[in-house]
Amino acid sequence: MRIAPRARKAGLTIHVCTSVGWFGAVIVYFALGAAAAFGGSEVLTAAAYLVMDWAAWTVLVPLALASLATGIAQAVTTPWGLMQHYWVTIKLIITLIATVVLIAYTPTLNGLAEVAARVPLAQGDLQALRSPTVLVDTTGALLLLLAATVLAIYKPAGLTRHGQRTRLNRETRNHTTRLGID
Repeated sequence: MRIAPRARKAGLTIHVCTSVGWFGAVIVYFALGAAAAFGGSEVLTAAAYLVMDWAAWTVLVPLALASLATGIAQAVTTPWGLMQHYWVTIKLIITLIATVVLIAYTPTLNGLAEVAARVPLAQGDLQALRSPTVLVDTTGALLLLLAATVLAIYKPAGLTRHGQRTRLNRETRNHTTRLGID
């Protein structure tokens, strides 16, 4: 399926904005996680988790889903195709994994936010909230999103088997059309 160049550029703009927005939101998440783990103040630790929980469903998940949807739309409406080039397929897999992990992680974050809402915090709760686990998880997300970004910019060569078959079929059709064989 092909679309008009203006529509394709509009779609690409939306895709880039949602993807970059998702990456930026994860960076902010990392900063909030650092504030929670190392901020020192019980109030800062609690506030960071409350903000992260709220932002997960209002910012991160919508941006992740929008990035995934617009990426698929871009792939199926451009010559790159969804499963024709390795870089597109790998980027799709990375985005799917990151989105699924994010959605699966949000209930855990919700539980941590419920603990954080009980101010003053018990010593055990405060220690649990100051765990660097959220930083490790966020670093993993940043690395995945960075890998997807690198793939989108550098577009390493290589057709999948499906892409090779599609290209061969297209070339065969073009060749037979030029020879007048239909």
